[in-house]
Amino acid sequence: MEEPAAASPDPSVPAPPEDPSPSDSPSAPSPAGVAHPGPRELAAAMEAVERDAAAIADSYASLFASLRVALANVTSTSAENMECLGDVVGRLQESALEASSKGNKYINSCLRLNEEMRGLESLAVQLYPFVRFYE
Repeated sequence: MEEPAAASPDPSVPAPPEDPSPSDSPSAPSPAGVAHPGPRELAAAMEAVERDAAAIADSYASLFASLRVALANVTSTSAENMECLGDVVGRLQESALEASSKGNKYINSCLRLNEEMRGLESLAVQLYPFVRFYE
């Protein structure tokens, strides 16, 4: 198991206080074995924090840039898809109108044929006695 940080031979690494309490203040004498960081250590820690913050900011900037590009691609694709959908709907409407027109022509042809068949029905009634005669 590792030794506590207070037993570390490196004096630049501050050891955590053994008993943190609200009564501790910078002007209070430090307990034995706890070294407070000096100005150089504080400056080094601040520089490390600033470097980390800058790296995080760069990471977020990169993330937002890639999200912006992805959103632009999706928006562009959506616009292209909507244009394509409009073309498809237009062609479908044209096809439906053409099919409807052909269906109406077919229905009208059937109605004319029905009228002609009714005329032939009276002729068949008239010819029936003669057809029966030849049987």
